[in-house]
Amino acid sequence: MTNNKTPKNLGYRFPAEWEKHSATWLSWPHKEASWPGKIDSIYPVYCQFIKALTEGEPVYINVNDEKMKGHATSLLLKHEADLTKIKFFIHPTNDAWCRDHGPAFLINPKAEIKKIIIDWNYNAWGNKYPPFDLDDKIPTLIGHYYNIPVYEPKVIMEGGSVDFNGKGTVLTTTACLLNPNRNPNLSQKQIENYLIQYYGVENILWLGDGIEGDDTDGHIDDITRFANEDTVVTVIEENKKDGNYNILQENLKTLKSMRLENGKQLNIVEIPMPAPVIYEDHKLPASYANFYIGNAAVVVPTYRDEKNDRKALDILTKCFPDRKVIGLDSTDIIWGLGSFHCLSQQEPEV
Repeated sequence: MTNNKTPKNLGYRFPAEWEKHSATWLSWPHKEASWPGKIDSIYPVYCQFIKALTEGEPVYINVNDEKMKGHATSLLLKHEADLTKIKFFIHPTNDAWCRDHGPAFLINPKAEIKKIIIDWNYNAWGNKYPPFDLDDKIPTLIGHYYNIPVYEPKVIMEGGSVDFNGKGTVLTTTACLLNPNRNPNLSQKQIENYLIQYYGVENILWLGDGIEGDDTDGHIDDITRFANEDTVVTVIEENKKDGNYNILQENLKTLKSMRLENGKQLNIVEIPMPAPVIYEDHKLPASYANFYIGNAAVVVPTYRDEKNDRKALDILTKCFPDRKVIGLDSTDIIWGLGSFHCLSQQEPEV
């Protein structure tokens, strides 16, 4: 790694999700195997998600071809989304999880080129779901469209495995980043160096395991998220017999011992887990932490759990007083093992 030329040393950083976006990027869902037997059932809520985002920002959607663009357009029209705020790009994908295969945008308002892209390597969560060759090319295609520099660290990294406070701290998990199916030749120290140099951070906070049913090996965006520069929202399982109870208690204990880049303790807001969502004998990784922070709205997955859905939405409404908090039913979407945050990637304004 030539440190003098890394984004960090050139003054770039990865902004927090609540900082103003110039757009949200999505990849239109089309892989039947990701939602076996029910891909058609996800489109109404997916279109509602897009509609909610367009109230505050443009939405850019990767599609495979003109036919898919036509299909997407007709569904969005049906759900009364504002097509003047939606732009399609013929960027073929294997799957829909744009948080993980999409571009990581870094900014430096003082630089001549104010925005750059990091194109991390992508292997579909440890080579679980080949092929993924098209997804792996998405950040570079977007970089070519904008004609901005694209940095390639040659390290596997997924957007859902990291969460940022925008001031120099990143949250992640050992379960994912240290998993031998990602970067088996790199030590924890070497991985930390890549995080520092290519996300522009200085303080790395490591949690342990992720929730049950999460095929990403423990993405942070299902368990603990920054809500502002010194506050995290973390999920807690109240049922002591549930497999997530001990995992999430351990994470809570670790969070209480952590310090931010300025030495302060984290302000921790606890949020419940929904009642288990089971489909075809699979416990799905249903979590309210997989919310997405748009310019105008925070879109929160809900799971037809009257008590906990309401509780989670009320807690998040207090965490984001400047935005509308919208709950959308993610019961069908979560069959794909991810929700709104996994499906989206913000492009910051600079």
